[in-house]
Amino acid sequence: MSVTQRYKDAWEGFWRETPDEQGAVFWDAEPALTAARHLAHFAARIDDPDLPMVDLGCGNGTQTRYLGSRFPKVIGVDLSPAAIERARSQGPGAEAEFEQLDAADEKAVQALHERLGDANVYVRGVLHQCEPADRRPVADALATLLGAAGRAFVVELAEGAKPVLMGLAQSPEGPPAKLRPVFAHGIVPGEVSDRALDALLAEAGLTVLAQGQLPLLTTEYTADGRRIELPSRWLVVGRPAS
Repeated sequence: MSVTQRYKDAWEGFWRETPDEQGAVFWDAEPALTAARHLAHFAARIDDPDLPMVDLGCGNGTQTRYLGSRFPKVIGVDLSPAAIERARSQGPGAEAEFEQLDAADEKAVQALHERLGDANVYVRGVLHQCEPADRRPVADALATLLGAAGRAFVVELAEGAKPVLMGLAQSPEGPPAKLRPVFAHGIVPGEVSDRALDALLAEAGLTVLAQGQLPLLTTEYTADGRRIELPSRWLVVGRPAS
């Protein structure tokens, strides 16, 4: 199977229309505020740091390139060809590779695993905005890419983020400028509860090895100059020990 056409079109339209400049995307904060903070929790929990690192849902590759400076082989994959074009154009010859992947396409995911072998995976903000029918296939894709030896760092908006987002969307002035395109393209963030996320991972055969909370820092600010932060959860997951 593959993701719904509506979902594909939403993301392709989003990446085609988003300005091609650093910080133009609502969630695309600089790596010092995102991937670097995540690695502080993830790096010590990776059993084999020499495995390939896959950035699942890499978007324009900002965090992927950071990961590429810290691991020997990093590949960013995304559903949207426009996102992959942008990632390649922003980092030609950089440490990371990029390719299009529909994570709900079981055969395509299996082919990537066969090519790379077991991998460590970084996945930030993918499951919480997936279409309901796509969530389980994407969780299964994560399990496939990990195989027996890999570990994943999963960051998703906590359920407490939804009222914050709705408050921003419904403010008298309308949503902040960088959040408007997300809603305009029919992308709905914050749709997976904390409990549902745990269930998805468990149903995919994955065990939570560590977890915690961190704010997801955005590139947008309130009218009084405060950076918008959203509650998020991080989890390190892998196959249960045999």
